[in-house]
Amino acid sequence: MSEEETIFSLIIDGRIPSYKLYEDELIIAILDINPFSPGHALVIPKEKVATLDKLSEKSSAAIGALLPKISRAILNITGATEFNVLQNNGKKAFQSVFHVHFHIIPKFEDGRGLQFPFKSTPIDHEEASIMSEKIQQLLLQGT
Repeated sequence: MSEEETIFSLIIDGRIPSYKLYEDELIIAILDINPFSPGHALVIPKEKVATLDKLSEKSSAAIGALLPKISRAILNITGATEFNVLQNNGKKAFQSVFHVHFHIIPKFEDGRGLQFPFKSTPIDHEEASIMSEKIQQLLLQGT
């Protein structure tokens, strides 16, 4: 593979097989070949960018519309009633394939599904106030 090619670009181009769930001109959805649980799926834009912040509005909108539909179908078929949607951006954020993708991971009563030792810390209210104002200003500017 070249630097620009990923396992997902090879799947999108039809050069390697996959268990396809959905495909249109902007998106492909497939079953993960190393699933955390049955029905673990990947929703992948065909646009070849590494991280979500680089994704176009058109592809972003298509993914936003498709994620709930694919999730409902997976829940219906697997019998799961709960699930995680996971999306990583960058090596330090545990991204392993550098092409934007979303995981839909069904969670089952027997524990199958995503396992994380989540760790949070209390919010710094002063920092949060400043940060939220700055982000709101950028969003109002269309950034």
